[in-house]
Amino acid sequence: MRDLKENCLRKSIPLNNDWEFTLDFNEGVFDLNNTKGFSKVRIPHTMVETPFNYFDEGIYQHDAAYRKTIEILEEWKGRRIALKFDGVAHRAVVYLNGERLYENLCGYTSFEVDITSKAIYGKKNTIVVEVDSREDQNIPPFGYVIDYMTYGGIYREVSLEISGMLHFKDLYAIPTISSDIKKETKTFKEASCRANLKLQFSLSDSLIDNTYKETCHAKIELKLIDDKEIICLRNYPLLDYINSDFLANLKEGNALIEEEIDIEKIRPWDVTYPKLYTLVCELKSEDMTLDVWECKIGFRKAEFKEDGFYLNDRKLKIRGLNRHQSYPYVGYAMPESMQRLDAEILRFELGVNAVRTSHYPQSKAFINRCDELGLLVFTEIPGWQHIGDEAWKNVAIRNVANMVTQYRNHASIILWGVRINESVDDDEFYKKTNAVARKLDSSRATAGVRYLKNSSLLEDVYTYNDFSHDGTNAGCEPKKKVTSNRNKAYIISEFNGHMFPTKSYDSEEHRLEHAIRHAKVLNDFYKNEDIAGAFGWCMFDYNTHKDFGSGDRICYHGVMDMFRNPKLAAYVYEAMQGVRPVLEVSSSFDIGEHPAGSRGNTYIFTNCDSVKMYKNDIFIKEYTHKDSPFKNLKNGPILVDDYVGDIMLKEEKFSKKQNDTVKKCLNYVARFGMNHLPAEILLEAGKALTIYRMTFADAYALYQKYVGNWGGTSTAFRFEGYKDGKKVLTVTKKTSSKLHLELDVSSTNLVDDKTYDVAAIRVKVKDENNNLACFFNDSLPITISGEGLEIIGPKRVKILGGMGGTYLKTRGVASKTKVRIDLPEEWSGIDTAKELEFNIEC
Repeated sequence: MRDLKENCLRKSIPLNNDWEFTLDFNEGVFDLNNTKGFSKVRIPHTMVETPFNYFDEGIYQHDAAYRKTIEILEEWKGRRIALKFDGVAHRAVVYLNGERLYENLCGYTSFEVDITSKAIYGKKNTIVVEVDSREDQNIPPFGYVIDYMTYGGIYREVSLEISGMLHFKDLYAIPTISSDIKKETKTFKEASCRANLKLQFSLSDSLIDNTYKETCHAKIELKLIDDKEIICLRNYPLLDYINSDFLANLKEGNALIEEEIDIEKIRPWDVTYPKLYTLVCELKSEDMTLDVWECKIGFRKAEFKEDGFYLNDRKLKIRGLNRHQSYPYVGYAMPESMQRLDAEILRFELGVNAVRTSHYPQSKAFINRCDELGLLVFTEIPGWQHIGDEAWKNVAIRNVANMVTQYRNHASIILWGVRINESVDDDEFYKKTNAVARKLDSSRATAGVRYLKNSSLLEDVYTYNDFSHDGTNAGCEPKKKVTSNRNKAYIISEFNGHMFPTKSYDSEEHRLEHAIRHAKVLNDFYKNEDIAGAFGWCMFDYNTHKDFGSGDRICYHGVMDMFRNPKLAAYVYEAMQGVRPVLEVSSSFDIGEHPAGSRGNTYIFTNCDSVKMYKNDIFIKEYTHKDSPFKNLKNGPILVDDYVGDIMLKEEKFSKKQNDTVKKCLNYVARFGMNHLPAEILLEAGKALTIYRMTFADAYALYQKYVGNWGGTSTAFRFEGYKDGKKVLTVTKKTSSKLHLELDVSSTNLVDDKTYDVAAIRVKVKDENNNLACFFNDSLPITISGEGLEIIGPKRVKILGGMGGTYLKTRGVASKTKVRIDLPEEWSGIDTAKELEFNIEC
């Protein structure tokens, strides 16, 4: 036993650096002396860096090879050694020392390759991975054209996993609430309840080997830790479980050890207070730890009922966005820091409480951050409309099993998507996918995204892409018109999207219409009590195939651009969160931006208690959310309906009634012009003519004085946002003449450790009043002083609609590195250059 005790502790060794890569997989890749066509790369890696737009998706479709040499230590003999790949797109074949060991047919889940019996100990071993990213393979999601780029490469991290021969193969934890939640306050931070923890352990089959009979005296020690305090400790001797039936099942690979624990005074995991506990399970023999399995878990009760979704026994409306895992230039290949950043943007900037990982499982780093932030997750198997042959379906069924087993310990995940996105009914196929998900995880509901009404419902939740809103009708259809299955929950899995593509540099009226469409759908979603949730399409713009998008290989469906800068629609979501003050006004008030100079509708997006509006420092009106036409939305957009105020009471000596009559007419004409006046306005105009003896010349003069500004001095509008009686934000709209840069950097402290780190820089060009220069389209020079960073993609910052960005990647050199971004020389504003200093640790 002595050698066993000394050599079986679990280790994970990152293998992300010093890979060689070639776009051409051939027999020569196994010859280490052959370096022709190879380049040095680090993981995560994309096969080909793409342009921002206008590129052919064929450029990343290759049968490529990755190669790396590692040393397998002599002291590792007697342990299990495996290569773990977190994500390889899309078909991967793994070789060790020239021998083919494993083929994986999913680009979106992790896989392990056991090399214990194949490794040469005490010597160098060569790993070769054939990575086929061509889209004509008979594996999901391929089959037909897909509305997103699929990219290629070893785009998630790689590691060498070392454990004892006796080790945990898997651990499945089901933490639930088993009593009513007791709250001393209105928040869940102080809530407590009784909880239940069900556990399933699966062990390696080395128990059946006579060499390890002595380990049958080992035990499983379970610890539940709150911060650093152990709040629950249990021991389970293996001898209590091992019998002939157990060993027989173990040999077949399906032996489980099951236990259940009741725990007092647990704080629930919730969207408002996502409390997580650390679960540590140790496999021990005497005083030696043979193996350790550690994960974060959250205790919560998530239920889908006929009338909606319930979290911890309270009804909660799920408000989310869909997310692709892609980025400009490098597609899927971004490290953990960027994955976490997207979760933070969704939660803190966009203010949603849920995300759908369309249309595939996504990075564990992203899901971990969702756990930490209380962001609900609807995740699903890879696929887009197409269902293939039996071999294809078998891969999809395996994808369900892999998705569930790899992600089921995450508190944030509330739904398994077990249908191919927007596919037709296939009951035989979907009975199998549902059965697999339910067998492997009995604690969560299943769903399947469809575009069909009243389709076959084998899942627990009917999820439907409702694109019925066209800007003139109801925001969404009622549940009863979509599904006759009234006894099951219903979710809108996508809305808007392709119904109204919007670029950051589109006209003001187009950008506003995009925002208002999102508001209308959300408003009607909240009105329908029996719709459990709604996921907007989508978080940000993304590259797509030639058959979709705007002809330049981009789908402009996001509420953000590809660099995660907010379009106007983003403020609809952002205003609904209450953490960060928000104030945005939809118009620049430049009349030349509007047909016939008529302003049309202008909206205020805010979560302030009230907004005071001033014109040329004269108070016009104070708006509150009672003025919003979106009555079902928390902090819905507020329509600006007054550009005059009560100034005519003083300046023109009007009575209150005359002021209101004239003001109503002036405000209408200011927004919509003189043509086709409605009866209501004609009636008010008639009052002015008959009761107050006004002429058309009088009305025109008043319009020019209080509303119009043709040929006069420019008008300045100021909006002040108040919270709890205090002014917290100010937006000023007036003529601008100078521009400056505003940079939002994800972090200036980067750590090059397991692999490279990345900083995202979001760049905005603004005027001197801090308004976005919406029609500034250019590329800005970027300069790096120091050895620590390199630019991902072009060496200039792309700016479209006044917004853009770049990504900086560490180079494995500890340093202080300065980065400078400049506006073109012709702009004479202040802060036309911005400099950042980065600290890179290795």
